[in-house]
Amino acid sequence: MKTTDPKIGFVSLGCPKALVDSERILTQLRAQGYEVVPSYNDANLVVVNTCGFIEDAVEESFDAISEALAENGKVIVTGCLGVKKDMLMARYPNLLAITGPQDYEAVMTAVHKNLPPITHPFTSLVPPQGIKLTPRHYAYLKISEGCNHKCTFCIIPSMRGKLVSRPVSDVLREAEQLAKAGVKELLIISQDTSAYGVDVKYQSHEWHGKQVKTRMTELVEALAEFGIWVRLHYVYPYPHVDEVIPLMAEGKLLPYLDIPFQHASPRILKLMKRPACTENNLERIQAWRKICPDITLRSTFIVGFPGETEAEFKELLDFMTEAELDRVGCFKYSAVEGAVANALPDPVPEEEKQARWEAFMAVQAKISTKRLRKKNQ
Repeated sequence: MKTTDPKIGFVSLGCPKALVDSERILTQLRAQGYEVVPSYNDANLVVVNTCGFIEDAVEESFDAISEALAENGKVIVTGCLGVKKDMLMARYPNLLAITGPQDYEAVMTAVHKNLPPITHPFTSLVPPQGIKLTPRHYAYLKISEGCNHKCTFCIIPSMRGKLVSRPVSDVLREAEQLAKAGVKELLIISQDTSAYGVDVKYQSHEWHGKQVKTRMTELVEALAEFGIWVRLHYVYPYPHVDEVIPLMAEGKLLPYLDIPFQHASPRILKLMKRPACTENNLERIQAWRKICPDITLRSTFIVGFPGETEAEFKELLDFMTEAELDRVGCFKYSAVEGAVANALPDPVPEEEKQARWEAFMAVQAKISTKRLRKKNQ
């Protein structure tokens, strides 16, 4: 690539779904002749893909924008925080442009306006699998955008919109390209992986001479044919999730589920407006392990949700002790701007949130150690 090629600095923040957005933007940049450089000094401008989910993520995004402006001066902001355009412009009036999440066209328009591309018609700048920010052996595969749920602690739907599933043939085509490029593990991601296809009524598409439904079970069955690891993330505990457990037992799907249970108290789950909150998750976990003893279960939980009592927190700890999940993340409830739960009565004091978080993590540390020791026997 010539030294005169326009150079872009890129900062990618947030979850794996945002990372896939970054990969798609970088792929378009490279396809149009831009060079991506690792330092502010070498860049003609900087793109910052932000996160706005929780308070700490917002502060991290602010820090990244401030640093990019100070070190380079020419900055385009995209991502989830981009939906708060007025706030960002008031705080950073010198930004070149602000776009929302997964708005790749608007990002490219802003780049073109401020740094026109130089085309190289005889040079292939992009590999078939696109530009990836992960090591060569694994890749994130995003199967949908947005979410139809209205969880009271979450503002993702207001940022990323309602569920929009990718056609299953497009997903399988991308997976095939990744497998041919040497990827050994696909991490399937979306805001709600088990809802894949609901918006299109599980429409079928042709793939290699046969019809495949736009549905999680049929998707992973087709992905299994590539002979690489397939790992499911962000799976809500709907009844049809049970269908994929036998595939794990047969070795067609990695025996791993990332299921964000969030809590164990029916009342708190109802306040959270969590889907499938009435499911008997303990019985289902036991059934999954009976079918596939090697299954690894990961989850996330929230402590200190508004109105959570000591008894309900103990109910959560009792659930953890009985469920014996392998890996768990825990968040203290954060009053994210725009979240409906902020208006709920009886907020838990910050010092009590911290105490509950510490107690929760202490219990889970013992469980994880026990599970790991058992797997190593």
